[in-house]
Amino acid sequence: MIRVRNLIKDYCDDDVITPVLKGISLDIAAGSFVAITGPSGSGKSTLLHILSMLELPTDGEYFFQDQAVEALSETQRAHIRNGKIGFVFQAFNLMLRSTVYENVELPLIYSILPTQKRKARIERAVESVGLTDKLTVEAAKLSGGQKQRIAIARALVNEPDVIFADEPTGNLDSQSGGQVMGIFSELNKAGHTIILVTHETYTAEFANRIIAIRDGMIASDDVVMNQRQAKDFIK
Repeated sequence: MIRVRNLIKDYCDDDVITPVLKGISLDIAAGSFVAITGPSGSGKSTLLHILSMLELPTDGEYFFQDQAVEALSETQRAHIRNGKIGFVFQAFNLMLRSTVYENVELPLIYSILPTQKRKARIERAVESVGLTDKLTVEAAKLSGGQKQRIAIARALVNEPDVIFADEPTGNLDSQSGGQVMGIFSELNKAGHTIILVTHETYTAEFANRIIAIRDGMIASDDVVMNQRQAKDFIK
């Protein structure tokens, strides 16, 4: 699904160049569950932003489903982001005065789906995170863990090929974080590709591949046994 070769990312500020990624090369197969770890400033979030096409690299090659990303127009990249990629962020990014249904519906605003199919997708996405009873509740009234689960439902509603998550448990207590990671684990078992950034060991332990980033380079890339079970957390 993803192929990256010698990926470089520099940031320029007042003619000062700051190198962030220094030659990253990796492949990620469809159906993988990958955790990208590393300390603050290591470049892990920048790598995620490039892989999810929110940013472009300074140099190097990135192929998404055999398409050279640097050769695509911004409109083409936006089309891929909208149709093939789901996003989950640490801050939830929900409309707090809107209902759960309205929040999950957001990615479908410009969809040509008939009303009934749209409704079915929204309800299916919310059901997958175990919050069907909250469909008409305002997002402001949800707990932190519930907000993140709704953010996952929103990421799922377009039926993406891959879900990117940036520190998805960073604002949650361990119990809520475990529930959220349990949902990711179940989604991966159902065939979804999951790529997430985390600095938390217990979060990374849900993945079956852990890539550690240090100083803009890959320090280790290990296939591991999934050490945690979703059933222990989903309630």
